[in-house]
Amino acid sequence: MHRSAKRLASLLACAAVPVMLVAGCSGSDSEGSGDSASSDTSGKAGSPSPTVAAAKYKKLPNPCEAFSKDTVKKLLPKAKDESGERGKSNDNSAHGTCAWNSSDAQGVDGTQFRWLDIGYQRYDSEASLGSGEQRAREFYGKQVAGAKTAEGAKKVKTVQSSGTGDEATSVTYDLKKDDNDFKNTTVIARTANIVVTLNYNGAGLAGGDTPKSDDLLKKAQAAAKEAVTAVIKANS
Repeated sequence: MHRSAKRLASLLACAAVPVMLVAGCSGSDSEGSGDSASSDTSGKAGSPSPTVAAAKYKKLPNPCEAFSKDTVKKLLPKAKDESGERGKSNDNSAHGTCAWNSSDAQGVDGTQFRWLDIGYQRYDSEASLGSGEQRAREFYGKQVAGAKTAEGAKKVKTVQSSGTGDEATSVTYDLKKDDNDFKNTTVIARTANIVVTLNYNGAGLAGGDTPKSDDLLKKAQAAAKEAVTAVIKANS
């Protein structure tokens, strides 16, 4: 398999690690304050702990149920397993992945191969790390940057995708592997404190026609919207 499988594996390592916050206390050192009682009271009260807005979403959908059966059939002709293969996660409430692949045999006319994977990453609000939405926004930026600089990528194009969560970016590029021309599309979307990363690519093997990049992009963008909707349903 090509880079999509590597990117899928990297998503599993994104679990947020809670950090304990220890608030210190200090007395008043203000000059000219001769009121010792006031100073003692201030020292006992201490400084308030910083607070951040609570994360909007508390749950992730089952990644292998992010798409309807009809969507899976449209994106993956003759999928080997329409249920998908779920990736391992040590915290299903924080991150989850699922992948599908297909090979639509065309005999002497060639073979059409398709690959699809979906990754969800959810962030909680942590006083020492920031709000869940802020942390998700930062991860979103890193995912977009990573897609733009995929190893071996050529003809990289970036498209802002409207109507998909709070923000979404699609990155398309060509990739040559084992003498086959692959067309790749990655859609990264953020809805509040959750980031969705979808990879969809294909190639014509054994002499098959190379799929059209615009066709893959259109299907990937529609699937990304469905994956974001799955987040809303899981938390309703």
